[in-house]
Amino acid sequence: MSGRAAPRVGAGDRSGTTDWTDRVLDLEIGAVAHGGHCVARHDGRVVFVRHALPGERVLAVVTEDGGGSFCRADAISVRTAHTGRVAPPCTWARAGGCGGCDFQHATPELQRELKTVVVREQLARLAGIDSDVTVEELPGGPLGWRTRVRLAVDGEGRAGLRAHRSHEVLPVADCPIAPEGVLPPVLARRHRPGEEFEITVDADGTVHDERDGAPVVQRVAGREWRLRPGAFWQVHPALAPTLAAVVGQWAAAPAGATAWDLYGGAGLFAAVLAEQVGRDGAVTVVESAAGAVADGEAALADLPQVEWEVGRVERVLPALADPDVVVADPPRSGLGRALVEAICARGPRRVVHVACDPAALGRDVGLFAAQGYRLTALRAFDAFPMTHHMECVALLEP
Repeated sequence: MSGRAAPRVGAGDRSGTTDWTDRVLDLEIGAVAHGGHCVARHDGRVVFVRHALPGERVLAVVTEDGGGSFCRADAISVRTAHTGRVAPPCTWARAGGCGGCDFQHATPELQRELKTVVVREQLARLAGIDSDVTVEELPGGPLGWRTRVRLAVDGEGRAGLRAHRSHEVLPVADCPIAPEGVLPPVLARRHRPGEEFEITVDADGTVHDERDGAPVVQRVAGREWRLRPGAFWQVHPALAPTLAAVVGQWAAAPAGATAWDLYGGAGLFAAVLAEQVGRDGAVTVVESAAGAVADGEAALADLPQVEWEVGRVERVLPALADPDVVVADPPRSGLGRALVEAICARGPRRVVHVACDPAALGRDVGLFAAQGYRLTALRAFDAFPMTHHMECVALLEP
């Protein structure tokens, strides 16, 4: 809050202005909401509060206020604490701190409960579905799981992490959700001011700086990928094999079938589908990143039933043969109306939808329902402990 007026404790008198920035509010915290915060209400307005938990009473400083029906705040003092509150393992997980983690102040069990509430609420609100899905724990624990970390460099050449909803670079000494010992040597060095770069730990435990250009080795289900630096791969080491197993189980592509792998990256799911359809079947991977396709072609060179299409899914899809099975792993924004309608128009027996955003998944599930496809199975995984993010897999069938 440097450069701002001192925080003011008050009842939120809105006479003359609706800008509550830097006010300190005494709040009763309500339910968790999608986005890593909880909801409170004050003087007729909604306040989205980070570093709070449902049922708590806190003092919170308003950090952003656009003058509308809501504002954003950080809890700075807890007067009545949730029984699941703990001391964060990182000193930067606090008001005005790092934007990477949202729930370090909650036990891992409570974090999964909060995420379960969010995914169920999004499905109910956006798709009209009451689900009993529970966010599942992945092996490895809540710390040390983040095998890819993107660092930013400030004007003095110090690498660090971004502050919450800010371009400010925080000069952290380490990050507890990254593998132990990986970041301190990188953070201790000076770098080119203003640059950004990614540090990756691969399947062999080798630490890669994407600026060095060495290939990153990843292995799943007995197959090896050698990926160019910066290429996408699931950040939690247990997530790629978990997703491959669930997608394979639910896709259940018969021998000789035709399958689509949309937003297929380097072909993780294509490898699973190819084994199912066999040499007499066909798997088409659609991916817009030419580098990912090149890496995938090299990794799956022994699978002639896999074909690759470089381009945007909506442009490539019309020319593809009708599928028996579709696997789609779209970006955070989801598939959207046009693609859902285009997929359903081709009549697949099953659609396996992998989603990293429960709101986008809820919208897409509702769109599939409008086309006659119902949600028949759903799993959710806590693939990003300490953050509000999760990974979901949905099965849709006509």
